[in-house]
Amino acid sequence: MVQYRPYSSPKNPCVRGLCSMRVRVEGDSMLPALRSGDWLWVRRGAPIRPGDLVVARLPSDPSRLIVKRAAWEADGGWWLESDNQRASGRRDSWDFGALPPSALVGRVMLRYWPLTFWRAR
Repeated sequence: MVQYRPYSSPKNPCVRGLCSMRVRVEGDSMLPALRSGDWLWVRRGAPIRPGDLVVARLPSDPSRLIVKRAAWEADGGWWLESDNQRASGRRDSWDFGALPPSALVGRVMLRYWPLTFWRAR
């Protein structure tokens, strides 16, 4: 699951032509790629390719967002998977099937927090 905050306001949905949002990862379903507490920059409406990290609406509760890996296109939608299949409470396409493109919010462009490259050695 994720918490999200759009960068743009409702009056101006895009800033300089980019529609983006930032999300905070919650849970361990995407270990080792993402950890709980990581902050991500997500480009809304970006094209999706297999292997991309994406943010999507949870089919059983569209008000909640999930971050998953786009595994492959199937039946006009995307099959999404967790990197950590042993995580408790994980939700991915094994639970709800392929998601239609309308359920995909955007593609993760980068993880910007925490700044791991500033650690002392």
